[in-house]
Amino acid sequence: MQFFRFALFAVFLGSATAVADEPAAEPRPNWWPPFEVDADTLRVLEAINSVNAHQQPQLPLKFDRRYADTKPEVTPFRHVEPFKRHFLEQMEYTGAGRVIPEPDDVKTVRIGFLGPIEPTVSVATGGKSHAEDMGYQMLRGCQLAIEHANAQGGYLRRKVPFELVVSNDNGLWGASGEEIIKLAYDREVWALLGSIDGANSHIAIRVGLKIEIPMMNSADTDPTFIETNIPWVFRCIGDDRKQTYLLADYMYHKLGLQRVGILRASNRYGRFGVREMRDGSRRIGRPVPIEMAYFVGAEDFSLELQRLRDANVEAIVHWGDAGDGARILNQMRAMRMQQPFFACDRCLLDEFTKVAGENAEGVVCGSPWNPTRQDPKLDAFRAAYRARFEGEEPETYAAHAYDGMNMLIWATQVAGLNRAKIRDILAYRTQSWPGVTGDIPLSAVLDDAGEVYLGKRENGVWKYYTREELDIPAPPAPPVAQDARPASAVQ
Repeated sequence: MQFFRFALFAVFLGSATAVADEPAAEPRPNWWPPFEVDADTLRVLEAINSVNAHQQPQLPLKFDRRYADTKPEVTPFRHVEPFKRHFLEQMEYTGAGRVIPEPDDVKTVRIGFLGPIEPTVSVATGGKSHAEDMGYQMLRGCQLAIEHANAQGGYLRRKVPFELVVSNDNGLWGASGEEIIKLAYDREVWALLGSIDGANSHIAIRVGLKIEIPMMNSADTDPTFIETNIPWVFRCIGDDRKQTYLLADYMYHKLGLQRVGILRASNRYGRFGVREMRDGSRRIGRPVPIEMAYFVGAEDFSLELQRLRDANVEAIVHWGDAGDGARILNQMRAMRMQQPFFACDRCLLDEFTKVAGENAEGVVCGSPWNPTRQDPKLDAFRAAYRARFEGEEPETYAAHAYDGMNMLIWATQVAGLNRAKIRDILAYRTQSWPGVTGDIPLSAVLDDAGEVYLGKRENGVWKYYTREELDIPAPPAPPVAQDARPASAVQ
């Protein structure tokens, strides 16, 4: 267990090492972090601690040459040069929050959690709530990160513990905003992580913008979530845009398919999840002949499947929950529809294979990470998670939440108790975060720009493949973070 704690603490520190006990040549300023960090982070700390309420730190902004791994053939307006391309330049926080002093009396350092952990009914999420299992995984990942941080001394500047403050995301648009307000003002959290549902998350981050509080998302893969360009919002999971680009490449360029139908959930997750698949297919020259939607939690999909069959589709792409996807697949095979079945990353959850059984063989899903890779950090996380939660295996929502919470903890340790500075430390981080889900580089819009994968069910297990392993040509060189300011503005 000591090995696990050591390995996980290394992740929490972001590859940092403890400050040596040797006396410094000169007194260090009070903003100096409690452990060693890279030179770029030190420069950010110096800049944000040297301004007054009327000044802005002149820090290099990130600029991406290409948005979200978009290949030229699926880039909107690729035949013309538009007046402006969005989401390439980092948004800047220009408020005065950096001068707010750290409070004197701090007994615990609170970080908020917002996720679906109690059943509710909401039109926005497709009727009866259906994300509690995912929410519990997310919550447990956060709990484990907090416990590991406390085992290593808690908030090191004050020697007080971190505290996770939990709120339920009940699926009602207005209520999610109210929970953010309670977390920020009543419970006085310094940052928060959440949620899963795209509609609720969109509301929450707009409230968070008004409050000015750092918000990490580890589970909402809606491509438009990060396109709000809110400078307080981060995401540590690869989105549906990147996953559908890889799926489209595999279906059209690797397998040579011509007619691919879409069957999706009739909620925001399904609607926005397939949007890039539909648009990308059209730009490639193979438009989707039919798109059908079903009610979340339905048992009979015969109408939708019959219409897909009548449209002579060669394959079906499903975007929805694991249980729905498995029931659709079973009914397809019962109707003797043998088309290949492609799906979103939710169908990689255990529920899918439990319900689909042998029919799951051959299914291909997009995935934001490779949970089977050989990585000591991931092995240590799995062992610690099983030990903490009675042998339960962590799924994607637990692992990504663990990474997202550790990123918030690290930024709080480095920046101190000031929301704007916590935000700055993450926003201007130049190195990839060494997570248990893999390296997490943040793009100009503070999204996870890391690699995504395809999971294929082969001989009863999921196997994960990169573009290179699938022999699919990669997009142009990945986005290179560079200074988006005029040279004269950088000091």
